[in-house]
Amino acid sequence: MAFVILLLLKVLRIYSYILVAYAFLSWVPNAHDSLIGRLLTSLVRPILAPFQRFKLQFLGLDWIIVLVLFLIHLLSGILASLFYL
Repeated sequence: MAFVILLLLKVLRIYSYILVAYAFLSWVPNAHDSLIGRLLTSLVRPILAPFQRFKLQFLGLDWIIVLVLFLIHLLSGILASLFYL
């Protein structure tokens, strides 16, 4: 059981890095058309799609990625507390 929790924690950490890279990619013109951009988009869009209905775009920024990163952090904390019980 501990192996599964540690694996999930590692996957969540890697996915949060992917989300941050995707956010930085939006600042570079035509970056989503590159090979890395298409790869990151294919990894991130399925997770971001359910949150698109919340319309968290204000101050010129899309805050959905921040919400998903917060939820990943929350889930990681819950999994870590299960591991250390």
